Amino acid sequence: MKYITDLIIKMSSVDRRWIFLVIALAVILPLFFPMGLPIRATPTTQQVYDTIDALPHGSKVLVSCEYGPSTKPEIHPMVLSILRHLFKNKHKVYVTCLWPDGQFLASDALNLVGRDEYGLTYGEDYVLLGFRPGNEAVVKGIVSNIRKLYTIDAKGTKVTEIPMMEGVNRFEDFDFLFSASAGYPGTIEWVQYAVDPTNVPMSTGTTSIQVNEVMPYVASGQVQGILAGMPGAAEYEKLIGVPGIGTSGMDAQSIAHLVIVLFIVLGNVGYLIERNRSKKY
Repeated sequence: MKYITDLIIKMSSVDRRWIFLVIALAVILPLFFPMGLPIRATPTTQQVYDTIDALPHGSKVLVSCEYGPSTKPEIHPMVLSILRHLFKNKHKVYVTCLWPDGQFLASDALNLVGRDEYGLTYGEDYVLLGFRPGNEAVVKGIVSNIRKLYTIDAKGTKVTEIPMMEGVNRFEDFDFLFSASAGYPGTIEWVQYAVDPTNVPMSTGTTSIQVNEVMPYVASGQVQGILAGMPGAAEYEKLIGVPGIGTSGMDAQSIAHLVIVLFIVLGNVGYLIERNRSKKY
């Protein structure tokens, strides 16, 4: 027993640099070697999946990317999973960006999923319309006349020369909207200026910190479900059966939290043992 208590005291007073090293390993290793910890979809994530899965094959879906490099770990895995689900169900995907950085991240996602994984054809199966400045004015422009706002796509091709743009003139020509949002402009602006006036259904994925701000729109039925940060991304990967960055990220996060809790427990137990010993002497 004395050996165990001495060991606990030693571990509770270990150099903080060793603690940092252990936490770093706890974060890095699961990213390269996913552990596959159990993941259960929340009702709001399940609602996003069910809504998209119920769309008739060949639906026109608008995906809006409103995030940048700083929020990529949370939002990008969602976009990849949403695209996999949409392409699997043979939908036509149109991508717009309310943030300038979103265009580059959207291009990366489309190339990875649409071109490399599914072997789809740009302009026939998916198109990247790209970024336009103006915040909510861009949303209003898409609602009224998308061809006036987007005369060319992100590659500089005239929209009149893109086959899948035929018959697409305004927001109501889309069957569904998914907003991948990290803030303003984003989900709330889509609800206020596009979805409410037209009744086109939408779902969203947001950073964890933005969930409370968007949840009232989900509760009211204006938004059909929400993917909440990295947990939401991991849950959606589970639902489509393709584990990715979100799943490995949640493994890393869970293990790191567990290690931190263990260190806290050891520190407190070591402190109590030392205090009791000092009282005896």
